[in-house]
Amino acid sequence: MGAWFESQFAVSVITAAVVLGVMQLAVAYCIYFERKIAGWIQDRYGPNRVGPRGLLQPIADGLKFILKEDVIPQHVDKVLFVAAPAIIFLVASIGFAVIPWGGRLEWNGRLYDIQVAKLDIGVLYVLGVASLGVYGVVIGGWASNNKYSFYGGIRATAQMLSYEIPLGVCVLIVVTMTGTLRLEEIVLPQTEYWHGVIPKWNVFFHPLAFVILFVCALAEANRAPFDLAEAEQELVGGYHTEYSALKFGMFFLAEYAHMITSSALIAVLFFGGYHFPWWSLTDPAATSLAAVLAKAAVLSAKVAFSIFLMMWIRWTLPRFRFDQLMRLAWKGLIPVTLALFVLAVGLLYFGHQRSWVWAFGGNVVVVAAMLAYAGLRRVPVTGRQSDLPPVAGTAAAGIGG
Repeated sequence: MGAWFESQFAVSVITAAVVLGVMQLAVAYCIYFERKIAGWIQDRYGPNRVGPRGLLQPIADGLKFILKEDVIPQHVDKVLFVAAPAIIFLVASIGFAVIPWGGRLEWNGRLYDIQVAKLDIGVLYVLGVASLGVYGVVIGGWASNNKYSFYGGIRATAQMLSYEIPLGVCVLIVVTMTGTLRLEEIVLPQTEYWHGVIPKWNVFFHPLAFVILFVCALAEANRAPFDLAEAEQELVGGYHTEYSALKFGMFFLAEYAHMITSSALIAVLFFGGYHFPWWSLTDPAATSLAAVLAKAAVLSAKVAFSIFLMMWIRWTLPRFRFDQLMRLAWKGLIPVTLALFVLAVGLLYFGHQRSWVWAFGGNVVVVAAMLAYAGLRRVPVTGRQSDLPPVAGTAAAGIGG
């Protein structure tokens, strides 16, 4: 039994249990922090009535979802109706498996990876798991047998499939720079320094790829301003209109779990993962228990900051129209990411993939070309009252003439 506890498998199981437990607790309190941030942005009080400073508010919300009546309408496909929230919640919760949370731990002369699974295809695993979230959404919309839910499911499917393309290309840019699909190996080059001072984080090489990946993460999580799939003014509640009680809560838990996983992926790909500049405890060579805890704390802080930005954007930007949403993906983000990918491949071919001057300069050129194209192209103006044809029968009545 003692030998089992000293195996890498046991460490992976313990890591999975700890991370999953912390993630579920964090998901609950993400809702609390979102309310507090909304109150701060809107210059009003946030939730502060349940427990000290409102800290028991998430527990009250959870009890509310559990104790509410679980209604399953007669007209739905019951099997798929029940399976949809479980699918989307499961998919959002297993993406963390390949995230390197704490580097390596030395214990009794052996090294253990603080990671659930070390996969050679770690990046592909994350992209594959993220793409599975479409199934839960479209199944929930279709199984509800409701037009509003079905429209919401179709919208979400089109949105998620569209934004997975630039998301995948941005990840490929990082893979091209580092030459590996392993997330733990993507972190290692980012722990180096320029002149012993500035960290070589990937965001300094390809800042535009980071911005696009962040936007795509918002769209993949159906967060505002990309929440067209559940627009209350148009679709009542979107693909989860017919859901209630705990099933309804699972959709929200999945949304916040997706935010945590995508924020962790962004931190690993562009911000050095668990590494914090000038702190020796977060260096890859540090393998003590204190170093593991410090690395986990650093990565958690980066994830929390990314989630704060997502919440800030939600409460400050208006929602897109659906045609604007699709135009942004297909005519904006996809061409730009393809240009960045060509740049990354060219730098790799000439051996300059880790050259800041060439990489950052190429990003500046791409941004300048994008702005020049946006400024020079002609955008047709539609919807003017003078351009609209008269309604039949109104001219004879002297209306609108």
